[in-house]
Amino acid sequence: MSLQKKSNWELIKNGMFGENTIFRMAISLCPSIAVTNGMKNGVALGISVVFVQTMVNFTVSLMRKFIHPKIRIPIFMLVIAGYVTVIDLLMATYARAIYKEIGLYIQIIVAFASIFARAEVFASKNKIFPSICDGFGMGLGFLLAMVVISFFRELLGKGELFGVSLIAGNPLLIMILPAGGFLAVGLLMGFFNWVDMRFFGGKGASGV
Repeated sequence: MSLQKKSNWELIKNGMFGENTIFRMAISLCPSIAVTNGMKNGVALGISVVFVQTMVNFTVSLMRKFIHPKIRIPIFMLVIAGYVTVIDLLMATYARAIYKEIGLYIQIIVAFASIFARAEVFASKNKIFPSICDGFGMGLGFLLAMVVISFFRELLGKGELFGVSLIAGNPLLIMILPAGGFLAVGLLMGFFNWVDMRFFGGKGASGV
């Protein structure tokens, strides 16, 4: 089934499961290691990507008939940079504590391959609402990955969730270190793909 023939709901599911940025596509892995040692940071970055991905797809689709193919790449990058600047300024103003920890990773959203790829592959070739659904689904997929990875790393590494102590005793400190991040991502990626193969025949939850 081609992307153009999917329903809007299938587009969202595809972004969350079938083409999940972290667990299926294995791109934008740097932030999945760097900021997922706590739920607050992981959720904040995930929500930021949902906003940027959705708005970039919307804008590129809206402008698609007016963008000359030869200059599409710099235009796409300008659109991405514009929305990243918006979320960067908002977070710096209203969420300063979190911004101090993940501000650098908010800024490098500009370089996320997944965002540019969806603008190029989907939004530049499709109508506005399907493009919004595609971007929203891809963003939700990234957010889902950040939440799952952060959950296990903070719970096992600190015995906490959102800074609230839940487990008494000695936590597995390695889980909040970079090595623990790679371990968590690898294991969860393997589990995610096992579920896909076991229950969806390797075609993703969207069945495509």
